[in-house]
Amino acid sequence: MYVLGINAVFHDSAACIIKDGVLLAATEEERFTHFKHGKRPVPFSTWELPFHAIDYCLKIAGIHINDVDHIAYSFDPYLLIGEKYRGKSTIEIPFEEGRSHLGDDFKNVWDPLFLSSIINAPGQLRDGYPHHLQKRFVGCNIPREKWHFVEHHVSHAASAFNCSPYKNAAVMTVDGRGEQATTTYNIGSGNQLDRIGQVNMPHSLGLLYEDVTTYLGFLHSSDEYKVMALASYGKPDFVKDFREIVHLGNNGQYTINNQRLEERFGPQRLRHEDFTSHHFNIAHSLQLVLEESMLELTGWLQQETGEENLCLAGGVALNCVANARLRDRGAFKNIWVQPASGDDGTALGAALWVDAKARNTDERNFEMTHCYWGPEYTDEEIEKSMKLWKVPYRKLNNIAEETADILAQNKIIGWYQGRMEFGPRALGSRSILASPITAEMQARLNEVKDREDFRPVAPVVLEEEAANWFEGAQYSPFMLFVYDVKADKVDKIPAVTHTDGTARIQTINEHQHKNYYDLLKAFQRKTGVPVLVNTSFNTLGKPIVCTPRDAIECFWTSPFDALVIGSFVIEK
Repeated sequence: MYVLGINAVFHDSAACIIKDGVLLAATEEERFTHFKHGKRPVPFSTWELPFHAIDYCLKIAGIHINDVDHIAYSFDPYLLIGEKYRGKSTIEIPFEEGRSHLGDDFKNVWDPLFLSSIINAPGQLRDGYPHHLQKRFVGCNIPREKWHFVEHHVSHAASAFNCSPYKNAAVMTVDGRGEQATTTYNIGSGNQLDRIGQVNMPHSLGLLYEDVTTYLGFLHSSDEYKVMALASYGKPDFVKDFREIVHLGNNGQYTINNQRLEERFGPQRLRHEDFTSHHFNIAHSLQLVLEESMLELTGWLQQETGEENLCLAGGVALNCVANARLRDRGAFKNIWVQPASGDDGTALGAALWVDAKARNTDERNFEMTHCYWGPEYTDEEIEKSMKLWKVPYRKLNNIAEETADILAQNKIIGWYQGRMEFGPRALGSRSILASPITAEMQARLNEVKDREDFRPVAPVVLEEEAANWFEGAQYSPFMLFVYDVKADKVDKIPAVTHTDGTARIQTINEHQHKNYYDLLKAFQRKTGVPVLVNTSFNTLGKPIVCTPRDAIECFWTSPFDALVIGSFVIEK
């Protein structure tokens, strides 16, 4: 049984395909269209259905869209427009009635007939979509009963629990918004989720973080991680203000008071203005209050459920500093965070939820131990691209050893190997890699990627060596927790040691990504350091590279030294 999962509601349009409960493929639309977070600019200026991602998933499964048994969509418009419209052949609703808090983006997702008509008519796709997409859509006829609208936060919760290592767990989702819910609390068992509480709009920790992101001159629903990085440079001067904004109640409830950020903190920072201590202190105070809130909410959840395991998803679950605080000071023994915790991951959650219901099973066939579910390209396809673009290249005899030699010379490389990552982190398939041994490397990488100076770069470390370099480090394959760098190792890996002495680590083992693991081993043999700097293979404002062409173009337009792509290397 095939289930196609789709997200195209707020941002990060994505698709996945599941066969009998097992994930086959998952990817974001931005990787194909180059529109970051899946949002097309004017004249469309809206989130689009992930046609390219769907096409890729169908290709991996080797099926036509008519062979899909169920389509799971990670949003249920009827929760807003009313159950009275469910099942009607046409839906004619004044836009304002269904608009609620969602804004203009909502108008494209509230009518199931709109969705099915777009899928069923690939020949009428909007300008800008290539005709090759018709290959897996031609003759498409999706009957209405195949469509399933899954509540947004059910999709988040299922994405966290239904592919986690736990058979039983408490499940918490913290997001900007859903149809109504912004935060949910659940008990997970087998493939089942029992919701025991939720917080509704307009009260949202995620939207508060978004609003401060905008106030600080960044892009909301995109740059929240920059605020988290900025926080390390500040002081808690405005904690009292944020505690007045966030009011924690009983039973997992909270309210967000009217922020009026400019009244509290002064004029909003413009995008190209310099950062001051004032901005650092606002970010720091926001981050502290978020962590305090998460600790209290999860503390209530643990008492209520009695579970020792916690699963997290939603955009706030990508805050690796808050995750680490829950790990170190929270009430749960174990925490698992879904690597595509943002809205892209809801495509996976919706599909897993519908699959379990359709097959009527409480047994799981799948646990997510890595995130390599995207496109890959053969050496033949890579070499064809290099010949087409007339770039000089040579074939490597030993990818790991020869690449480690380049890195040991303090050079920066693009690393393009295997299936692409699903989720926002580059984790060794589409990465820029460098040696962590010199402190200057952080500034060099930020210059290469045209990033802000305060942004840290993150390390990848051999799983078996992690505890020797980072305090209390354990299995952490998705770069979703920070750890303190051990005091005797700070001078050995200064490039990845943040100003607060922490690092957001990725651990890697041989089973997850052999080429990547072998490279770390080779670098360790040459330098004594089992750590590399790993940052995403992209430049400012662009999604992570996907195709060989993307990688080659990014390499030749960026000031780094070499591109290791498949079995080949290109050097400047």
